[in-house]
Amino acid sequence: MPHRPRLLHPLMGADLGTLLQVLGQNGGVPLRYWGHVALALGAAAARSPFAAYERGMMARSPAPDSPNPAPIFIVGHWRSGTTHLYSVLSQAQEFAYVPPFAVGLPWDFLTLTKLFRPILERALPSYRFIDQVQVKADSPQEDEIALANMQAISFYHGLYFPKKFQENFDAGIFLDGCTEAEIETWQWSVRHFFKKLERQQPGKRLLIKNPVYTARVAMLKAMWPEAKFIHIYRNPYVVFHSTRNFYEKLFQELALQPFNHIDLDEVVFSQYPRMMNLLVRDLAALPEKDVVELSFEAFEDDPMGHLEKIYQGLDLPDLEENKTAFSTYLDSQKHYRKNQYQYSQDGLQAIERRWRPWIERWGYQPPQ
Repeated sequence: MPHRPRLLHPLMGADLGTLLQVLGQNGGVPLRYWGHVALALGAAAARSPFAAYERGMMARSPAPDSPNPAPIFIVGHWRSGTTHLYSVLSQAQEFAYVPPFAVGLPWDFLTLTKLFRPILERALPSYRFIDQVQVKADSPQEDEIALANMQAISFYHGLYFPKKFQENFDAGIFLDGCTEAEIETWQWSVRHFFKKLERQQPGKRLLIKNPVYTARVAMLKAMWPEAKFIHIYRNPYVVFHSTRNFYEKLFQELALQPFNHIDLDEVVFSQYPRMMNLLVRDLAALPEKDVVELSFEAFEDDPMGHLEKIYQGLDLPDLEENKTAFSTYLDSQKHYRKNQYQYSQDGLQAIERRWRPWIERWGYQPPQ
């Protein structure tokens, strides 16, 4: 039986150019999903005047008297604790972050949130369907869906259009097969989006979380030479099962083509070591003052101690001023329950065979 993706699809936030490009290059959409495409095209057309206005507004904006500090990037493979760390750190008053409306409407969120905020708030889901993390109008989000709505390089296009999953996936994470012009378009989109966030939240330093950036640290450092990075890692045995669950749910919710041909186990097995090898290479080239690494388990056990480690390691100010906000948020999450997984002996052995270097690097054991 065909799956039923959500009717209010993320592509409803794309501009017409991006939408037509990804529809045209990804092998067509079955008739049963034409309604999703029609809604996305209609939304793009209706928002075009607002998007054009915002592009003009940003183009006319004078450069700030003093440039904003370079972003701080939270990196780590999917399901490694990046969301939790991002949610905690975003409580600090000095950080700007990516709110939900910016993710869904990257071209026109500055205007539309002023005009239609009550309507947009009603459209927000109460929880992330992946892990039941609560979503509010000010909840920090990663920027990948926003960037997928601005240009064609994103692993999300592989989830939307599984017929060309591997091509989109490898381009969206590792830039495989991307032309110089496509990479320049991606870089322009990132800079443009970040400038809009800085305009929305003036005087604050951008805090950005995106697992894709785990494979792109060197490029981000070239774009922002003063950027800093926080890498969080987690037990690879848990990461495998959680990532597989992540993709299963995303396909069900977002795919506009059949996806039963995709070997999810192999996707996760292959992607993880490639990402981590790139990360280790890139982090080794950074000055010590620009990177902090920590485990999810250690952060969960002693969050305040590791927040202090992050602030000291990256030479960040204002830890004392933010401790109350951090503690209040952490207290509010005490009853959150993580997804639970069943581990077979064969599955654990397969993970050990494929990911042994990372299991040994961080000293992890199979879950009991």
